[in-house]
Amino acid sequence: MSAHVILNPYSARWKAKARQPQAEAALHEAGVEFTLSESHGPGDCTRLAEEAVKRGDSPIIVAGGDGTIGEVVNGLARGKAATSRKRDEPERLGPLGVLPLGTANDLCDNLGIPRDLRQAAQVIAAGHLREIDLGSANGQLFANNSAVGLEPVVSIHNIELVWLRGVIRYLVAALWAISQKPSWEMDLGWDDGSYSGPVTLVSVGNCQRTGGLFFMTPKAKADDGLLDFVFAPALSRIALLRLLPMTFNGSHVRDPRVHELRTRMRTIRTKTPTPLQTDGELSSRGLQEVIYRVHPHRLRLLCPATQTCGT
Repeated sequence: MSAHVILNPYSARWKAKARQPQAEAALHEAGVEFTLSESHGPGDCTRLAEEAVKRGDSPIIVAGGDGTIGEVVNGLARGKAATSRKRDEPERLGPLGVLPLGTANDLCDNLGIPRDLRQAAQVIAAGHLREIDLGSANGQLFANNSAVGLEPVVSIHNIELVWLRGVIRYLVAALWAISQKPSWEMDLGWDDGSYSGPVTLVSVGNCQRTGGLFFMTPKAKADDGLLDFVFAPALSRIALLRLLPMTFNGSHVRDPRVHELRTRMRTIRTKTPTPLQTDGELSSRGLQEVIYRVHPHRLRLLCPATQTCGT
């Protein structure tokens, strides 16, 4: 079997395509034999990953950002479901390697995978595997983070800010979303509790950081068998603006209005539709029910041997 690279040329607003020669050279230098497929639109990485699993390619390597990783993980699951003889229990996915070519590269930073492509290729070649959890939102798997409410509104504005580049785009999108003061009437339920009332944001993290800047779930660990979630009731624009810089280091969870919990499953029901994002990508612009689940140790990820994934 040989490695198969799935490249998303659009990652980092087409910078991934420009860095393709550098990525290929890094793999060659590390002694990794591979074939490469290039995606041609949203969701295509999922198809490519599913086909690679069915062919028996191993490992599969993502060349892109967090959204690309999320697409590929879902493709791995589809491919595994189609080829597995075990139907009673989901099998582990992977091995999966990552060449960080995105804007934020949150999952890689959270798990200690180097941004430098030569170093990342060496990690892949070394073959050190760590099992990390995955989350799912209405069956859509995610590796790093998901959210309803304010965060996916930020994602919508992030898509619209075509004239900005880099992580600053996420910050401007956040300020734009806060200026609209969105809120939803929600019924939240989790393993041993519930809440009903107006809500501004609900962030669900398998890892700590999202959007390159925001430590929305600062205590999350990718291998503890739990999803961290943070929610806050409807807040004024001033209150949200005061909390925003606190998310840069995770201190917002100390605010008494912000609730931080861990759970294996949670349900969200809203009176008015909310958008949903998974791994930084907009999954839906309007849902009234979202069910989150954790899938412990589901993904085998190629990580540095000296790095404890999930911390």
